[in-house]
This record gives sequence, C-alpha cells and structure tokens, in this order.
Amino acid sequence: MAQRFYPAVLERGENGAVGVWFPDFPGCVTCARSQEEAMARASDALEEAMRTLAERDEALPPPSALEAIQLPPECDLITFVAVGATPPDPSERVNVYLPKSLIERIDRAAAELGMNRSSFFGMAASQALRTVAGQLGTFGPVRKR
Repeated sequence: MAQRFYPAVLERGENGAVGVWFPDFPGCVTCARSQEEAMARASDALEEAMRTLAERDEALPPPSALEAIQLPPECDLITFVAVGATPPDPSERVNVYLPKSLIERIDRAAAELGMNRSSFFGMAASQALRTVAGQLGTFGPVRKR
C-alpha cells in the first residue's frame, strides 16, 4: 500500500523538548529531546494511529490543508511538516486445501519460528514471490526472444 502523507505540527516543549502532533489524528503525539529524534518518531506514531483506526474499521481521514490547522494558544510552533506513513494492509481470510501431512509439517516449522500458521503462509508466499520475481515481468511472464 502506498504511503500517505499528513501534516504535523512541530513545536517546542518544556526543557528543550520537541513535540510532534497530528491535527488529523487527535491524541497522536510524540516527543523527544531533539528535533531530529522527534521527526524520526513521528512516522511510527502516525502508523500506530493508522493501525488503531483500521482495528476499529474506521477510514483514514483526508489530510488537512495547512491553512485549516488551528493551533492552540499555548503552542510554540517551530514549523509544519509532512510526515509519511504506510497504512496497514488489511488481512483477508482464504481457504486453502493442502495434504494433512504438509499442514502438520508447516505447523511444526511455524512453532519452531515462534509463528502461527497464517504468519508462516504469509512468509512462505512472500519468499516464493521474491524467488520468481526475476522470471516474471510487471504484467506477466517475461517472454524470451
């Protein structure tokens, strides 16, 4: 899924702290001792807010226009920034029929890796897709000339 960009407010806090908050995600706040560290944490905070909405089956809000952002009177604004984050990719249930002995082997391997069956299938499918990526073009098999 493509990254989404949201405006964030970068502000000075007490004792030299730097805070970042997102007008489109009330309660989504992070802070640090430096501007660089606060910015590094901002994307993680935004992704967590996006996950929370997805878990509640709520749609992501559209990004606010910068001129529409209303700052609280106590805000010591440094600047507005755009922060990108990747929204969660929703899971979908699928039914797969496999030999019982293969499922038992998969379950043992998944347990040894500390995974559940679904996570193992996702990992295995991702690995298989990477393996065949060189053989497949963007729109299907690469034709040999």
